[in-house]
Amino acid sequence: METVVLRDEFIKLGQALKAAGLVESGSEAKEVILDGLVTVNGEVILQRGKKLYDGDVVSYQGQQVSIVK
Repeated sequence: METVVLRDEFIKLGQALKAAGLVESGSEAKEVILDGLVTVNGEVILQRGKKLYDGDVVSYQGQQVSIVK
């Protein structure tokens, strides 16, 4: 499982996808999120700006990313 370390209190979903290397750009992140291909803690999320906190788990194309402080 990949990890993204928080520098602040939270990271936005689109930024986390880019930081983990799951997408190459913000526009690609927006597209996969709006297509319903991304889950956070098991729920499909359609908001690119969804705030992620320590302990959240993002899934995309069979890959998981853990958000850690």
